[in-house]
Amino acid sequence: MNIKVYLEKSEEGGYTVIVPSLPGCISEGETREEAIKNIKEAIELYLEPVEDDTVAISHAEELELAV
Repeated sequence: MNIKVYLEKSEEGGYTVIVPSLPGCISEGETREEAIKNIKEAIELYLEPVEDDTVAISHAEELELAV
């Protein structure tokens, strides 16, 4: 999977990386390499399924919507 990220040098030093397609997925690192490593980990955690999200509600109707 390829995901576009934006890497920006921070005024305080180091780098900040954001993932526009994953709201709130942001990471930092002292070096460019560390920032990239950290954002890869953040993306994996962001996309990791959460057990609570997969619990079916017996009395609810399940729908899939195209947006």
